[in-house]
Amino acid sequence: MKQYILCSIITLAALTCKAQPQVADKVVAVMGGKIILQSDVQSQYMEYVAQNSATADTKCKVLEDLLYQKLLQLEAEKDSTIIISDAQVDAELEKRLNYYVSQFGSKDKFEAFYGKTIQQFKDELRGDVKDILLAQQMRSKVTEGITVSPEEVRKYFEAIPVDSIPYIQSQVEIAELVKMPAVSDEEKNFAKDKLEGLRSRVLKGESMSNLAILYSMDPGSAKNGGVYKDVRRREFDPEIEKRAFSLNDGEYSEVFETSFGYDFLQVIHRHGDLVDLRHILVRPVVSDDDLAKSKTELDSIYTAITKDSLNFSEAAARFSDDKNTKYSGGVIINPQTGLTRWDMNQLGELDPTISFTINSLKIGDVSPPVFYNTPEAKQAYRIIKLNNITKPHKANLIDDYQQIQAAALAKKESKVVNEWINHKLKDGIFVKIDSDYNTCHFQNNWLNP
Repeated sequence: MKQYILCSIITLAALTCKAQPQVADKVVAVMGGKIILQSDVQSQYMEYVAQNSATADTKCKVLEDLLYQKLLQLEAEKDSTIIISDAQVDAELEKRLNYYVSQFGSKDKFEAFYGKTIQQFKDELRGDVKDILLAQQMRSKVTEGITVSPEEVRKYFEAIPVDSIPYIQSQVEIAELVKMPAVSDEEKNFAKDKLEGLRSRVLKGESMSNLAILYSMDPGSAKNGGVYKDVRRREFDPEIEKRAFSLNDGEYSEVFETSFGYDFLQVIHRHGDLVDLRHILVRPVVSDDDLAKSKTELDSIYTAITKDSLNFSEAAARFSDDKNTKYSGGVIINPQTGLTRWDMNQLGELDPTISFTINSLKIGDVSPPVFYNTPEAKQAYRIIKLNNITKPHKANLIDDYQQIQAAALAKKESKVVNEWINHKLKDGIFVKIDSDYNTCHFQNNWLNP
């Protein structure tokens, strides 16, 4: 089924709708036990027309997409293997809201514009985010294992009418080499001793929840007392997982080191392969001297690369502190597509500093060291290499194979999803749609399975 609406979880249009007074609303559709409101259709419609030209049937397409999302959510809730933890929801909320805050320049400006705090937005959007993550996981399960061969890609492209071949905007391929400053033993010991003191206070009877709110440096859990619920294996740092799944209900761990800092936790409740836990994180502080040393080291690497005495890919493998890119020549993969190419607006979402940095680069150029904050909220420096930049052009199999392959795969997945929808509808799921939409020509037979 073609996705007409990009379910990006939080958009500026959606935030604006949340920030404004609610108008008279009504239920326009029911899928199983889930309802779709007129305001849901309207907000998704606004999002669509902000990016595309609307037609007479756009609202029908919007409603059909919402019906599809509700069906995915219903089936995900029945599937015991699909579980969305609080940690996943918090991480997604943090990522999306951080991006939109960056568009305003600061958290204060963002909150002043909407008249709400970041935490209020998180509380309001939490349910929506969890529903969409459920739908995403269910769709992934439905389409699991589907692939396309090179021959299928070729046939897909050759079947596109010449006047319908897509126009590809300018895209970039980039690589990075990251240096994170070493934290001094003094700062490590200070952080560890501080956490040992907090743990001692908990064991003597103080509220761990209150201490987490006051002292924990984990933005995803501090405000709710350090709690994460329904944590599954491989969702957290291995050191946290090791202790969370070895302790009994109510037990406390010792203080231990993770990739984020120093931690200790309490298991609230183990249930099957899931665990509810509470933790307090204290990060060692990086000194200005350590940060400066990191930059100096990267300056030397940058000089060697620009003088051609060191290859960027080899340098990344030898010196980069980013485990996700160091062994792939430093290449940064676009998580939205799984490809190496990025539209400039996508780069802005990843990190606004990258877009600014590459603006002054030519193909093959490497930037001087640039300061940034890693996804783990650590301070670091990196150099960026512009591997390639394409000019706007009509798609072709040589230059755009990855994108054409992705489109061919999407079409094949769409067919499987349509078959899955029809199968579920024939199983007798209750669907009711308001008479205002009687003239809609839906892609799937939602009313008469």
